[in-house]
Amino acid sequence: MSESTVLVADNSPTIRKFLELFFKSEGVEVVTATDGHSAWVAVTDRKPDLAIIDVSLEGVDGYQLCQTIRSGVSSKPIPVILLGSKDGLADKIRGRLAGAAELVGKPFDPQSLLTLVQKHVKTSKES
Repeated sequence: MSESTVLVADNSPTIRKFLELFFKSEGVEVVTATDGHSAWVAVTDRKPDLAIIDVSLEGVDGYQLCQTIRSGVSSKPIPVILLGSKDGLADKIRGRLAGAAELVGKPFDPQSLLTLVQKHVKTSKES
């Protein structure tokens, strides 16, 4: 996954730092954001290959931010993986309606998350 950039937007500094270190160890460039506004700025400025967004971001929540990203920030679609403390059927439907590629519950398995990121980045780059 070299030469890929992933945005990690989460309220938790621990989750942000963990994912940043984990993805960097896999050769992925990581951009982090602490809230919905800074995440949107990162998307428009950096145009990452994929965004991992906490559904409970401050300001603009993850669902709203996902809808905004998916509505066309650039000619290249940016897949979004939402992270949430709830990952029931209703939450997954809400995530899909917002345009998310996946909704992953917290706590998550980092290796499984990496597999999803690789899958969606690859698909995104092929289209």
